[in-house]
Amino acid sequence: MTTLRRFVADDLFSFNNVNLDPLTETYNISFYLQYLAQWPDYFVAAEAPSGSCMGYVMGKAEGRGKLWHGHVTALTVAPEFRRLGLAQELMGILETVSDKIYNAFFVDLFVRVSNKVAIGMYEKFGYSVYRRVLEYYTGGGEPDDSTEDAFDMRKALPRDVRKESIVPLPHPVRPEDLEW
Repeated sequence: MTTLRRFVADDLFSFNNVNLDPLTETYNISFYLQYLAQWPDYFVAAEAPSGSCMGYVMGKAEGRGKLWHGHVTALTVAPEFRRLGLAQELMGILETVSDKIYNAFFVDLFVRVSNKVAIGMYEKFGYSVYRRVLEYYTGGGEPDDSTEDAFDMRKALPRDVRKESIVPLPHPVRPEDLEW
């Protein structure tokens, strides 16, 4: 049985098994605490019956006007708990918070263009590529890579009736050109 619950500060001392994945971004403690303090509804942990962390999602609400949206900052599941549907459940919570609490137009996330597994998973969840962001990530998947592009993927929420937020841009952008 999995328990989905609000992430708490003590979880920062027990999520190493999740963050050891090379495709998972690991931030400093103050970054996690800022999210926990500012957007607690967006920070959810999946806990195993043993008490170990199975995975988590963290995000935030940002933007203005029709760009008001929920953003997935991190979604990760420990390797031993993958393929159980946890990522879909965690994303579902984030999407519900974005829709019901923050009344957002869409949810977005960034993913390495080389991470085909994650891209396929997000597409299965209803996300599509909105634009390519050049050199978004530092340190690509290979040891000699210095940067890697990202896809900005989006999913429209009910507030965006015409799905204007997910019409793909025809050209790539640079990180400094991102609104949020």
